[in-house]
Amino acid sequence: MTDLRVLTPAERMYTYKQSQQISAQTSLIGHLRADMGSDGKQFYTGWENFDPRRNTPEFRQEFESLIHSLRSKGGILSDLKTLGRYCVEHPDGSFQNDRHEYGARIDSDQYAYLLRLNPMKGSYNLYCFCYEKRWLDYHIEQAEKGIRFITPDYKERFRISDGEKIRVTSGDGQFDDFTCRYIDDYHVEVGWNLYHICEFAEQMEKNKNTVIPLRSSLPDRCYVYLMATDEIGIVEKGLAGYSPTYITPAAGGGKELAAEMNKENGVTPAQAAAMSAGSIFGWDCPAADPKNYDENGNLNNPKKNKDISR
Repeated sequence: MTDLRVLTPAERMYTYKQSQQISAQTSLIGHLRADMGSDGKQFYTGWENFDPRRNTPEFRQEFESLIHSLRSKGGILSDLKTLGRYCVEHPDGSFQNDRHEYGARIDSDQYAYLLRLNPMKGSYNLYCFCYEKRWLDYHIEQAEKGIRFITPDYKERFRISDGEKIRVTSGDGQFDDFTCRYIDDYHVEVGWNLYHICEFAEQMEKNKNTVIPLRSSLPDRCYVYLMATDEIGIVEKGLAGYSPTYITPAAGGGKELAAEMNKENGVTPAQAAAMSAGSIFGWDCPAADPKNYDENGNLNNPKKNKDISR
C-alpha cells in the first residue's frame, strides 16, 4: 500500500455519503464509522455496505489489515491524541468547514481508502470510504471538466466545478440553492435529482425559472466603490445591484478604501472585480468568474475578452 497522503479538495467530497448514481459509478464498496470513546483509546465501529458483490473476502482481509496497522502503536488511529497530532501536523488536509475535519487517503493496487478524520472528543473520529481505485479516479478525472449548463438548443451558458451550487429563481422572485454533482458530460445531479443537461434547460425554460452559478471561488460578499455616487457599497453573491454602507470615503480615495476593506476580509482584487461584474451584468456571464482576471483585478487578454460581459 502507498503511504498516507492528504486528500485533494476534489477527493474530500467522496468521504461523505453520495447518491446511488455516484456511489455506483465510483464503485463504492461501503464505509466504516468509528469513535474512540470517552478516554480516546477505544475503537467502536460500525460498517455500512453499499455493494455486497464487491465486499469480497480479499477486500475484507486487506481492509482489516489496514485498520489494524492504523490502530497499532504509532498509527494515526492508535488513540485520539495521536490522531490530533497528525491533524495539527497536516493543516493542508483540513476541510476548513469549522467541523474540525481532515482528510487522508491510502491506496493499494486495487482499492482506495478515503479517510475523514475528526480529532474532537464526542464526535465520530473516523469515516473511511472504500472504493475500487480505478473507477473512483476515473470519475474524479472526468469531473474536472466541470458541469455544463446550456440553453435548450445546446448553447453553453456557463460551467461550474463539481460540487458547486446554482441558484434557481422562479418568476415570483423566490429562489433555492442546489449543490450540483457531475455524472458525465451530459448528465448532472441538481440536489438529489438526476437530469440530462438539455432536459434541465428545457424544464427551466418551461417553468420560466432563471439559473445562475454560485461559484465557490467567489466570496459571499465584498465592497465596491461606486464612482457615480462616490460611495462604498456591498455586493452579495447571487444578487443584483448593491446595498449602501453609508461609508463616506475621503475625496478621491473611494477605490483605495474599498480595496483595503476587501483585503482585510480576504477578498482578492480578482474576486472583487468579478463580484462587481456579476452584480451588474449577471452572474452567469464570464466577467463574473475571477479566473478571467489577473491578480490586480484586470481582465486577462482584454482584447480577446472584449465581449466578456455578454
